[in-house]
Amino acid sequence: MRYTTLGRTGMTVSRLALGCMSYGDPAWRPWVLDERSARPFFQRAVELGINFFDTANMYSLGRSEEVTGKLLHEFGRRDEVVIATKVFYPMGPAPDSPNMGGLSRKNIVQACEASLRRLGVEAIDLYQIHRLDRMTPIDETLGALSSLVSSGKVRYVGASSMYAWQLMKALAISERNGWARFVTMQGHYNLVYREEEREMLPLCLAEELGVIPWSPLARGRLARAEDVDTEREKTDAYTPQMYDQAGDQDVIAANRAVAKARGVSPAVTALAWLLSRPAVTAPIIGATKPGHLETAVAALDVQLSEAEVATMEAPYKPHPVRGHS
Repeated sequence: MRYTTLGRTGMTVSRLALGCMSYGDPAWRPWVLDERSARPFFQRAVELGINFFDTANMYSLGRSEEVTGKLLHEFGRRDEVVIATKVFYPMGPAPDSPNMGGLSRKNIVQACEASLRRLGVEAIDLYQIHRLDRMTPIDETLGALSSLVSSGKVRYVGASSMYAWQLMKALAISERNGWARFVTMQGHYNLVYREEEREMLPLCLAEELGVIPWSPLARGRLARAEDVDTEREKTDAYTPQMYDQAGDQDVIAANRAVAKARGVSPAVTALAWLLSRPAVTAPIIGATKPGHLETAVAALDVQLSEAEVATMEAPYKPHPVRGHS
């Protein structure tokens, strides 16, 4: 496993993060694995040297955090692993669950307390806002997050998908008030969707934020050697909204061609490309089948040639902004 520091912090993370959305309660989403089925993936991740784990309070409505905390306690060393979770999405059916979502001071504080209990830890290593809350002043959100850092309940704070100007505004407000600033950006970035390259990645480089892309394999579309309808694609209405633009299939085909020529899985070349991009710290990978983790780790040892990169990038066409809501 390869390691690096997370942004401008001194915290060391593996160059791959295991996304834990897939673990929790199958009643929440049919493709989610329960605790028993998730156990070998956590064990194998730790064996492979992965020390960075990303979840959220809304995944399986809290059950993902419980499974993540329990299995990391079983297989990992708390002093070595980095646990990231998120806050924003409602934890109950709106509008029947007031104050159980959003980024108000009230919800941030109580959601953090609940996440600490479910994870079974004294402090969350990286606490991220899952999206922006347009109903709450950003000053209130940033002040509440900083107070959690000051109290020792959170070590670092991070942001997720937003426009570059919104991130810069948040960083400026934190600097002006002497508050803990965002150290990471978890954005939507992969071979099929590269709009982050326009402004967000240059900003993160300039401000020394670690970039931890979500959906690095485009919901699996960049991982397969041929088109197959998976259980997730059959039930996830979000996927076709994100990856059915004209030209996307050409990018997928180009990646498959490079992978075939190398004799590796398309997941390997797609991840190798992403890992080579400026500012990218650790793509957040999913794993629900045997071999997923080993395939992802294999990408760490692949260095693409300039010609291969050019082949993979050439078919890309600009996209509307996707993934901010």
